[in-house]
Amino acid sequence: MAAIAYTLLQRAILCQHGTGSRLAKSMEHDLKGKLSIAAYAAAILCAQIEQWISDALYISVATVWFIPDKRLHAAARE
Repeated sequence: MAAIAYTLLQRAILCQHGTGSRLAKSMEHDLKGKLSIAAYAAAILCAQIEQWISDALYISVATVWFIPDKRLHAAARE
């Protein structure tokens, strides 16, 4: 759910700034957001089979988001 909310928020911010802005160019390749959505979907499916796999996926997604996004820092410095 958090990844979907982040994706919607990101799209709203990018619409506000325009597609040609520095922010839009820095956010073009959002691999972390797309992988998060895929991992959450896989966790939901795996919860039916083995709960520990689902838990591991949720924990790994949360851990990945502790790593700062260098693209945003680079865009803010310019």
